[in-house]
Amino acid sequence: MRSHRLFLPLILFLSPFAGQGEPPRDKVRSPLETLTFSSLPEHAEAQEVKARLHCLENPGPMALSAESFELLRPADFREDGSWGLLVWISPNESPRIPSSWEQVLVRHKLLCIGANNAGNKRDILDRIRLAVCANIEMGKRFKMDPKRMYVAGFSGGGRVASMLGVAYADLFTGVIPMMGVNFYTDLPSPDGKKLFPPQFIPDDEVLQIAKRSTAFVLLTGEKDFNRAETKIVLEQGFHKEGFTACRSLEIPGIGHVMPGAQWLDQALVLLERKPVGEPRHKP
Repeated sequence: MRSHRLFLPLILFLSPFAGQGEPPRDKVRSPLETLTFSSLPEHAEAQEVKARLHCLENPGPMALSAESFELLRPADFREDGSWGLLVWISPNESPRIPSSWEQVLVRHKLLCIGANNAGNKRDILDRIRLAVCANIEMGKRFKMDPKRMYVAGFSGGGRVASMLGVAYADLFTGVIPMMGVNFYTDLPSPDGKKLFPPQFIPDDEVLQIAKRSTAFVLLTGEKDFNRAETKIVLEQGFHKEGFTACRSLEIPGIGHVMPGAQWLDQALVLLERKPVGEPRHKP
């Protein structure tokens, strides 16, 4: 991966008109498995993260063995290479998802994993690194479909997911930012009176992978306060920059709340409508 000299401060990661929300705390019917991983993979090392995002801040030390992850592995799971992975980035400290989502993930043959203590209060570089670790370590631990390695998140977690889908397009083949999305170019405010600067700068080579073969579904609500921003990012960001598989999904009548199971299902259907490229990362 080629490095650049330009760096941006991380204060730009959350746009000035962005709000943070939290999903309802819902019990997961299936038991969760708590996982730990031993060593930080190369893709999550400090200098690699800094080079991929071009941030002024230096990522702090991370002892991966001290972190923990919650894995939802349904009884239907078969390690035959047909199942994919959804890395979930929550705005809360707990990565638990709504129980109603479980059967949707089963239908789409997706395991789901999220890091503990990685909500909006956590340093954004840590959240990025933990998601990268989950992707790579799960690929080592289970035989899965490397063409269906997805990342999704809600609100602030959606913003982190959107950045991972571009800056780590060699790892994630599909992205669902829910009610929050970041981008890497100047974009106008919803009232059109000023420009907001890029929130990160991806590596050129990885960016081309994202444009060519990563699928994005930007999910918003009709009354979501981030709706106008999401439309701007879609039309003047992803579409203008030539991403080949970026769509949006708007839920009628709802505001800044977690989508119901039917909307997760629709987002996944849209995500998988266009086949993505060949596997781009082999641990």
